Amino acid sequence: MSILEVDLSFLFVVAVILTWFMIAYQFALTVFGYVNFVKSIREKRTVDAGAYDLPSCTIMIPAHNEAKVIGATVQAMLALEYPADRLKILVINDGSTDETASIVQEFVSRDRRVELFTVPPGQGGKGKSRALNLGFRNVKTDVVAIYDADNTPEPRALRYLVAQLVSHKELGAVIGKFRTVNKHATLLTRFINIETLGFQSILQAGRWQMHNISTLPGTNFVMWTHLIRSLDGWDEEALTEDSELSIRIYEKGYKIKYIPYAITYEQEPQEWKVWIRQRMRWVRGNNYVIAKFFKEIPKFKSKRLAFDILYTLSLYYIFFVAILISDALFIASGLNLVSIALPGPYTLVWIFAFFLFVLEILLVISFDAEDSLQSIGLIVVMYFTYCQFWIYVILKAFYVEYIKKEKRIWDKTVRFDVKPGSRKGGPV
Repeated sequence: MSILEVDLSFLFVVAVILTWFMIAYQFALTVFGYVNFVKSIREKRTVDAGAYDLPSCTIMIPAHNEAKVIGATVQAMLALEYPADRLKILVINDGSTDETASIVQEFVSRDRRVELFTVPPGQGGKGKSRALNLGFRNVKTDVVAIYDADNTPEPRALRYLVAQLVSHKELGAVIGKFRTVNKHATLLTRFINIETLGFQSILQAGRWQMHNISTLPGTNFVMWTHLIRSLDGWDEEALTEDSELSIRIYEKGYKIKYIPYAITYEQEPQEWKVWIRQRMRWVRGNNYVIAKFFKEIPKFKSKRLAFDILYTLSLYYIFFVAILISDALFIASGLNLVSIALPGPYTLVWIFAFFLFVLEILLVISFDAEDSLQSIGLIVVMYFTYCQFWIYVILKAFYVEYIKKEKRIWDKTVRFDVKPGSRKGGPV
C-alpha cells in the first residue's frame, strides 16, 4: 500500500466518523424533538385553558428601511391577544431613509400602544444590536419581546411565550417558532423552508428536550427586562447577537425554553446572492462568538451545557470538513484518480447515511404537515445542491474574515412587498 493510499484511507475514515457522529447525534435529537412535539401539543392545551396574570411587555422592532413590510408587521402586533393596557409596541427607526417612520407614525396617531423611537442622527444604521440597545433605554415594562420588522406572529404567539416565562422561575427567555411566509416563491425558499423547520425541530426542540438547552433566534422571543439590564444589553460587535446573548444568559444561571406553538411568519431570501450574504453574516457572527467564549465554555459548571454549546458553535465546521472530504474522495474515485484500499461495505454505509438524513428531515417537517412526495424530492435535491453551497459560504466567510480582514457590517436581508396580514403567499 502506498503512502498516498494510506493518507486517503485516513481521510476517508475521518469523513465517515464525522458524518456518522453527526448523523447519530442528529438522530438522537430528532427522536427527542418528536417527544417535544408530542408534549407541546398537551402543553398548548393547558396554556389555552389556563388563566395567567400577564406582566407588562414591550415589543421591540428594529427597523432600517422597512417601508415594504413594517405596516403589516405593526398591524399583526396590534392583533395580538394580549392585555392592551400592558402592551407597548416600540418601533426603532434605525436611520431609515424611506417611508418607515411615516408609516409607523400613522399607527402612533391611531393607537396609544404604538411608539416610534428614532435613533439620533449619526447613530443609525450600525446594526441590530446597536438599535436594540438604544431602543431598550425606553423600555419600562417587566418583559421585552423581540420581533424582526418583517414578522407577522399569530394572535396568541406572545401570550404563549410570556405564559411560559412567568410559569417557570428558572427561565430567562422563551423562544417560539418562525415559519417561511414566502416558501412557495422560488426553489431556494423551498429549500430554506425545509432547513428552518428541520433546524427548529432538531436543534431547538431536540436540544431542549434532551438537555434543557436552546438558543435565542433573531425574532419571536421574550426575556425578562431585569435580566437584559443585568447583562448590559446586546454586544454591538456581534453579527449574531442572538447566539452571543444566549451564552451570557446561561452563564447568568437562567435557561431558554423553546415552544413550537408560538408561531411567527417571516420572509426569507429569494435570490442566491442575498442568501449567501445572509449566511456569511451568520458564519462570521458564529466565528466571533467562538473567539469570545472559547476559553470560557470548558469552565462552565454544567459540562452538558459546555458540550452542547461547543457542538452547536462548531456545527458549521464539522459539517464542512465531513462534506468536503467526502465530496473530494467521491469525485476523485469516480474519475479513477485514487482508490481507497480499505475493506468494508462503505458504499452501503454512505447510502444508508443518506437515506437516514432524508428520513430524519421528512419526519421533523411532518410536525408542520410539510411532508409529501414532493418534499422527499426536494430533500434529495437539497442535499446535492443547497447543502453543498455551504462549502462556498464557509470558505468565503473565512477568506473575508481572516484573509481580507474586512470590518463586520450588518447586512440587512432584502424585503419584498406583502399584503397586510398575508401569511401564505410570496411577493404581490
